[in-house]
Amino acid sequence: MTIKTYDVIIIGGGIMGSAAAYYLMQADSSLSVAVIERDPSYARASTTLSMSNVRIQFSLKENIQVSQYTFEILDRFEDEMTIEDRRPKIYYHRDGNLFLVDQQNQRAAEKAFELQKKLGCRIEWWSAEKIKQQYDLYEPGNLLGGTYGPDDGHIDAYAMLMAYKAKARFLGAVYLEDDVTRIKKAGGRVSGVSLASGQNLSAGFVVNCAGAWAAQIAATAGVELAVIPIKRQVFTLDTAVKPAGPLPLTVLPSGMYFRTETGGIILLGKSMVEDPVGFNFSWDEKRFMEILWPELAEFVPAFDRLKLIRGWAGLYAVNTLDGNAILGQWPEIKGFYLANGFSGHGLQQAPAVGRYLTELILDLPNALDLGIFSPARILEQKPLSEGGLV
Repeated sequence: MTIKTYDVIIIGGGIMGSAAAYYLMQADSSLSVAVIERDPSYARASTTLSMSNVRIQFSLKENIQVSQYTFEILDRFEDEMTIEDRRPKIYYHRDGNLFLVDQQNQRAAEKAFELQKKLGCRIEWWSAEKIKQQYDLYEPGNLLGGTYGPDDGHIDAYAMLMAYKAKARFLGAVYLEDDVTRIKKAGGRVSGVSLASGQNLSAGFVVNCAGAWAAQIAATAGVELAVIPIKRQVFTLDTAVKPAGPLPLTVLPSGMYFRTETGGIILLGKSMVEDPVGFNFSWDEKRFMEILWPELAEFVPAFDRLKLIRGWAGLYAVNTLDGNAILGQWPEIKGFYLANGFSGHGLQQAPAVGRYLTELILDLPNALDLGIFSPARILEQKPLSEGGLV
């Protein structure tokens, strides 16, 4: 049997895998890169089932720097991804993110705010009075105020994914519809993959970009990853009272968040401790009616009358060690690279991750040192400490 040989095999063709493929081909057009994607419709991809948020408001320096790079990329993304006369549209709406602050999270929020300012981020502290002035439907109550990022916002995640994929293919990357059943090793390094179709592919580098399925893929190489799939639900609401204008992604101290979508529709979600682990894509109307709606109506009394239009569920690929990326070469297998465990941040971190993986694989200088996310900390059980927003 003939074994097809590539320089790099990427497992997973979502936003992370496609960004990596693009940056690799951009850096060296002579590379042979294969992206293995089991579902080209991306019907259950975390990329396409997210609320497509991008933000600067993190409290770990490297996460902030990653977002700063993403903002740079988004400003020129449509130009860079243009192929001949086909220019993508990602609809980058800078409606802002507003993180509300109470006494319990005041210290962490202030610390994160100071770090963001130190790194040159556009970030503002809003008092409760200003929040009420800006968004008169809100009732801040006992909240101290909030941090507002005017450059934060949301994009069309599917359009961004398709643009990366199209440009990577245009530059020479090959996309294969198949499922990886085994990562092959020889002499302490990766040697290729076996596919469900019966094919065997050879490569000196294999990159795990499998999102919520990352741990399953890693296990075929004998690697135990602290990444689990956790269901996240989003609800689409048509409120009787419409906001006067777009609402930012507003995050309550409880973790509930909402924002406006085109046409004044409200998107709402909340991650909870009891969220199920596993590949479950069902959504629960009762969850909204009994838990989320009362909390929403307390903060926005005008939303006590609304219609639940629909809902959906996607998956967070959660790094149970510390909720941050697992990024880089697995110490025990040369040539096996991980880009996993983004815990809901993957879409906005894809540009910097794709570039960083390219630098590691091609032994190029790092434009941004992301060594703090090295997989070595998983083996050593040394979580990153992030005292504020995650």
